Amino acid sequence: MGESLKGTLEGKTAIVTGAARGLGRAMALAFADAGALLALCDREGDELALLAEELRSRGSRVVDVCLDLRDPDAVRAFVQAAVEGLGRLDVVINNAGGTFAGEFVGLSDKGVASLVDENFGSVVNVIRAVSAHLGEGASIINITSVEAHRAAPGFAVYAAMKAAVESLTRSLALELGARGIRVNCIAPDAIVTEGMPVVPGGLPLAREGRADDVAAAALFLAGDGSAFITGDTLHVDGGEHCAGGWSRGEDGSFHLPASVEDDEQ
Repeated sequence: MGESLKGTLEGKTAIVTGAARGLGRAMALAFADAGALLALCDREGDELALLAEELRSRGSRVVDVCLDLRDPDAVRAFVQAAVEGLGRLDVVINNAGGTFAGEFVGLSDKGVASLVDENFGSVVNVIRAVSAHLGEGASIINITSVEAHRAAPGFAVYAAMKAAVESLTRSLALELGARGIRVNCIAPDAIVTEGMPVVPGGLPLAREGRADDVAAAALFLAGDGSAFITGDTLHVDGGEHCAGGWSRGEDGSFHLPASVEDDEQ
């Protein structure tokens, strides 16, 4: 994103969880370009350290901590280190999460607990830890997924937890609004990352998404241009959510899955 961002978040401090790779890394780089001070965390300590070193070499001020966000004490220690090292907190991006494929009835107790804690519990832990340090104009940005808004066979618990984060976002927008704190979601889909190197075709926008697309949305929600937006979800998915099952064919025309088209005829 580079030169066009310089100074747009000058003097502001942002936490980015799950910052070592993918969307988190893209957001960390974009926020650094915009002049923000950064507090970054991830379970992947080596990759996180490399990112922090890169950012510092570019002149950014960074606090980086390797931790598991499912541990509330570790989260509180990270937030305290961020406040002590950077002086304030203005933006919090809850990006960390993960999933694996598996039918609901076949999931182990450990698998269910992991999905719940990693995708919902971690967000709760972070927001509880940062809330006392946020003031007027602060922005909390929760990264959910298009799966928060539709069925996801094979990923039922993951989708339910992303929907829970979306619901939590709306409730906290009301609870924290009196303090001037905004809370919003970004729901990505069809974004090319390390975890999804190839995106299925048929998107309404007729191109793959990039991690920088999500980073740009986060910059908007962090900045003054979104000062009157709270409790909302920004879909960064090439039109996948609005398509409602429609997909673009090779000839450019749109069609529904064959079973749906048959039912309508």
